[in-house]
Amino acid sequence: MAELPHIVIIGGGFAGIATLKALKDAPVRVTLIDRHIYNMFQPLMYQVATGGLNAGDVTYFLRSLRSTQPNANFQHGLLKTIDAEAQVIELADGEKISYDALVLANGVNTNYFGTPGAKEYAKSMYSRSQALRIRDELFTQLEKAAVREDTSEVRVVIVGGGATGVEMAGALAELRDQALVTAYPEIDRKSITITLVHRSGELLKPFAPRLRRYSEGALRKRGVELRLNTGVAEVRKNGVVTASGEEIPAELVIWATGVTAHGEVDGWGLEQGAGGRILVGSDLRVKGHDRIFAVGDIALTPKPLDQLAQPALQGGAHVAEQIARVLTGKPTRAFKYHDRGTMATIGRHAAVAQLRGGITLTGVLAWYTWIVIHIYSLLGNSNRVTTMAHFISRYAWFAYRKAVPIVGDVRPVRKNGDRAEEIPATTDARG
Repeated sequence: MAELPHIVIIGGGFAGIATLKALKDAPVRVTLIDRHIYNMFQPLMYQVATGGLNAGDVTYFLRSLRSTQPNANFQHGLLKTIDAEAQVIELADGEKISYDALVLANGVNTNYFGTPGAKEYAKSMYSRSQALRIRDELFTQLEKAAVREDTSEVRVVIVGGGATGVEMAGALAELRDQALVTAYPEIDRKSITITLVHRSGELLKPFAPRLRRYSEGALRKRGVELRLNTGVAEVRKNGVVTASGEEIPAELVIWATGVTAHGEVDGWGLEQGAGGRILVGSDLRVKGHDRIFAVGDIALTPKPLDQLAQPALQGGAHVAEQIARVLTGKPTRAFKYHDRGTMATIGRHAAVAQLRGGITLTGVLAWYTWIVIHIYSLLGNSNRVTTMAHFISRYAWFAYRKAVPIVGDVRPVRKNGDRAEEIPATTDARG
């Protein structure tokens, strides 16, 4: 009996898993390869960073996919090179794997746009470890402020006014005004400040104007200082310097703007466009390659799509269909994206939703819609149950002002009384 065609998928995010699942009943072997052994639900990463959820609540063990899909296999590894002519890839450990179709869905990483000091001193949220690092550093600074070690203030600057920046700012403001009131009575709430710095004059640019205005008002109401039309020229250990030369002090700087391809993509020998993303045709095949596809954030389509979950999910299903067509000698079809809307939350009972057909929602209705969709979208029933339980304990009327944040490793006090130095994050993000 002839061996089944081998489909190799690089990346276990939205696009990679969507492709894998769509191949469940196809007569193929599927190998999913990822640098991590887990899928991290990116839209709720900020909840982990602000102590609202455990990392495990939004993490799914990729090997578990095999339990419901017999033709699937997982391998922990990092793609190093592609030999398109021989249809063979090589991993960083030297292992070579042949394929009949290759799907590149490895996502993107933080882009610091060459801003001096950003990579060294700002923290981003593109992995579980990065989200946990933000949470741990936040609570380290709170502990220092509680005993007036170095400073009695905790000043957070968030760079970027997209969905990630807005949701992070809202969550931090809510944490300050609710959970931290009883946890840190030694700290004056006015000493905990959140400043959102954004180059544009409006937040959430992809959203309708009324949703942008609502988001801005909701953040201001929660005490977030908005510095719009303000670029960041430099990030320092103790804050940021704006394009006009103004210094904004901060104990914690969070970088929530800009993405770029991972550094290893440069070595794959494929045509790249803006941000190092891989150029694809209308059918999502990589330019110049009949059996290599790119999908999700890493793919740069002829008509660029927003780097969101829906294009990745729909693109993954489309790629699976095109693989089946290629393997049977049929012509591929162009990808048609159906915009189902996008959402962002500012805090309890405050969110914005832009749905299909131009429908827009704000406030309580948008917030409940956001919760339902995000919990449903999680992988695994256990993650859905635990996330729902945490949301109830954090947002329900009987627990709202008593919610206890989830904390992790606060930098310990050493024998001489000072604290252990923070271990710098390692990243391959472009400067």
